[in-house]
Amino acid sequence: MANPTRMAREVAEQPAAIARTLEALLPLRAEVTALARGRRRLLLVARGSSDNAAIYARYLAEVHAGMAGALAAPSVATLYDAQLDLSDTVTVAVSQSGSTAEIVETLEWAKASGAATVAVTNIADSPLALIADVALVTQAGPELAVPATKTYTTQVAALAVAVDALASTPGTLDAEFATVAAEAERMLEPGDALDAMVELLANTDEVLASGRGLAFGTTLEVALKLEETCLRPVRGLSYADLKHGPIAIVDQHLVTLLVAGPSGPTLPGLVDLAATARTAGSPVLGVGGDAGFRSACDLAVPGPALSELLAPLALVIPAQLLVERLARRLGLDPDAPRGLKKVTQTD
Repeated sequence: MANPTRMAREVAEQPAAIARTLEALLPLRAEVTALARGRRRLLLVARGSSDNAAIYARYLAEVHAGMAGALAAPSVATLYDAQLDLSDTVTVAVSQSGSTAEIVETLEWAKASGAATVAVTNIADSPLALIADVALVTQAGPELAVPATKTYTTQVAALAVAVDALASTPGTLDAEFATVAAEAERMLEPGDALDAMVELLANTDEVLASGRGLAFGTTLEVALKLEETCLRPVRGLSYADLKHGPIAIVDQHLVTLLVAGPSGPTLPGLVDLAATARTAGSPVLGVGGDAGFRSACDLAVPGPALSELLAPLALVIPAQLLVERLARRLGLDPDAPRGLKKVTQTD
């Protein structure tokens, strides 16, 4: 591309941004471990892309750290002013700007309710970072395109560090953390299938995105990026929920986009879902998975050579490239999607 968009440039900056973030935050793991001592629950506060990063953290907390996790409903704090006892809870608030009033207010409420508090943000002197007991400041650098790319992946990296700090033996993922940036770099060259996927998506108005487990947050992030950047209505569903009725909408008029980790207990179900969707006439696109998963799809691009636990740190990158190319193919500006601002304020 002669004059790459801001979004394309920032997608390409992610390997270095992830490397900087891990280098900066892994030494802070002991602070999170000490802060969480004696606490048994994790509460995650976020909106938008940050919420999708938090969904990954919730799965990782329960699978890797053995700690019960949940996503907060910020309105419980900001609108209902509910009185809860969070003295056994670590609350992690995630916001790239650290300035979304609703997220800041919810973290303040959690702290007043007895929670230990952690902020994950890209701005060191933001209100969110200043009120938290521990601030994990991502090293994405300024992000100028409206769609979150490098701020999203560095949030996922920061959350992986935070959750590893909650595990009974922190540090068991360190050898793999050291390979993440190189795998993210490899994701910047997804292969020829990506352009064919762009053409298929350009010729449909109906898209269903599905996944499950540790990669489910990535699935929802891909769906969000297609919606906000390419103005395509997309349903993002766990394949378990999809089977409870919505599978009826899958037909030849709809494109099915499946996002999978490289291994794990959810992968066979996604292979089966690919076969079901193709039988119904739906073209199936795949991101990640293993060779068997990709062969079950009509078109697919591989994900990173990372374990299921850490694959989400780089798995979204081929899909970000897909979204940026699709937006340009549709004559849209991926840097400034219609009606969106970089920082969204909610009540």
